[in-house]
Amino acid sequence: MKKLTDQELEEISEAAAVAAENYIFSKISKKEVLDMDLRVEFHQEDGLDVDVELELYLDELSQADESLADAAAEVAMDEIDRQIEKLSESS
Repeated sequence: MKKLTDQELEEISEAAAVAAENYIFSKISKKEVLDMDLRVEFHQEDGLDVDVELELYLDELSQADESLADAAAEVAMDEIDRQIEKLSESS
């Protein structure tokens, strides 16, 4: 696979963030989320390796648990896979 450009990496990260947000807000209301921090790291030395980490800061009254952040990170990872697949098909 070709090395991705900074622009492509940025677009993939954006799509991952949107997918994670949509998933979270499909499970709980926006007012329960105080803050969210999604980090996507790309390593392109030998092929492509991607790390996704999502931290979710919830209102103390929220009933959601830690598994929501883990599930949202999985959704973000799935979206990254889809975006990369789409890019490799078009090249």
